Parts: sequence; C-alpha cells; structure tokens
Amino acid sequence: MTEVDLVLAILIFAAATLYSSVGHAGASGYLAAMALFGLSPEVMRPTALSLNILVALLATYRYSRAGQNDWRLLWPFAVASVPAAFLGGAVSVPPIFYKPLIGAVLAISAVQFLRTAQSPRNGEVSDPPHVAVALVSGAGIGLLSGLTGTGGGIFLSPLILFMRWADTRRASGVAAVFILLNSVSGLLGTSVSIGTLPSALPLWMGAALAGGLVGTQLGTRYLPIPGLRYALAAVLFIAAFKMIAL
Repeated sequence: MTEVDLVLAILIFAAATLYSSVGHAGASGYLAAMALFGLSPEVMRPTALSLNILVALLATYRYSRAGQNDWRLLWPFAVASVPAAFLGGAVSVPPIFYKPLIGAVLAISAVQFLRTAQSPRNGEVSDPPHVAVALVSGAGIGLLSGLTGTGGGIFLSPLILFMRWADTRRASGVAAVFILLNSVSGLLGTSVSIGTLPSALPLWMGAALAGGLVGTQLGTRYLPIPGLRYALAAVLFIAAFKMIAL
C-alpha cells in the first residue's frame, strides 16, 4: 500500500459521501481523482465502475427503504438505457468532440440548481412523461453513460427535476437504481480485462462504502431540499470539470 493509494482512498470517500447524498454513485469523482494521479484508462474505467456498483447498490437499498423511489417513473428510462449503455461503451469517439459539449451542459445544469435551490416550487411535481418520451430519453442517456464511463445519473437527475417528473428526494432514489443498472451493464460490456484492477481496490471499496453510508444517511434523512440541490450542483460541477479539463 502506497501513499497514493491512501490519498485516493480519502478522495474516494469524499466523492462517495457527496455523490450518494443525491442518489449518485460517484463515477465522475472517482475518475477525476484517479486521473489526477495518472492512472491509466485501462485501470480507471473498471475501477470506477466497480466502486460505482457498490455505492449504487447501497444507495438503491437505502433510498428504496426510505420510500424515496418511483419504480413507475424509472422503468422506461432503464429499459432503454441499459442496452444503450452497453453499446455506448463499445463505441470509440474522440473525446475532443463530445467532452467539452457534455461538460458545458453539466455546468449549465449546476448553475440552474444553484439558482433554484431556494425556490418555493422545488416540491411541485407534474405528470410523469409519456412512455415513448422516457424510452427515447433513456436511450440517449444510456448512450452518453456508455461513452463517458459513468452511470448516467448526472444526466437523468437534472432532466427529471427540470421537467418536474419527481421531487428532489424521489429523483435521487430513481437515479440510484438507474446508475446501478447502467454500471453493471457498462462493466459487463467493457473489453478491459478484470486483471487490470489495482491491488488497492479493496481499500478503495471500503472507503467508497463508508462514504456511501454517510452520504445516503444525509440524503434520505437530514439534508433539507435546498441542501440536496446545492450538493447536486457540486456533483455536476465536478463532473463538468472532469469532462472539460481531464
């Protein structure tokens, strides 16, 4: 175990805590942390997905147990997204074309969440989307998920909240299950050998699990809605930085 392994464990704990408080699993944070220390893409992707699955599984359990989920809203997004994520993971697209665009979209979303965090309309919910709309949206998000090596929650949560298809806590619960399914699909679809997983992975998994326990406790019980929106804005800014700068 090296000093870098320990520092990465601390960063992974912090990312898991922040991301899981809004129903996300932290893939963008883990990838950003590993990129800062120069880990190779062959190691980064399966490692981030492995950590993502662990935290998303915990988030799914805790948000569902707290009654903060909506399976009727989730299923059409998930049905279309999972195969699209598998296909997206197999597509090689030059990062120079899509990363700046996605980063800009995430940054704009983050600014919107900061602007509306104190809005009295945060609890308002409209009718759920038509199944066809959810299927098309899910397929697009799944493709982006596969291309970027994330679980897709950073794209689904803003869409659900902007369209008012669910309140903030329920959107977090939906995102947790969505991320879990896409992360499993992405890991199965990757061509990277499992032998490239680092020896420090058990340490990092422990850090991610601890962070997930803290974050989901905050997200399901203690953080007020404005706090959740500020946390989501922070998550989106981190993801945007990762897309644009790394």
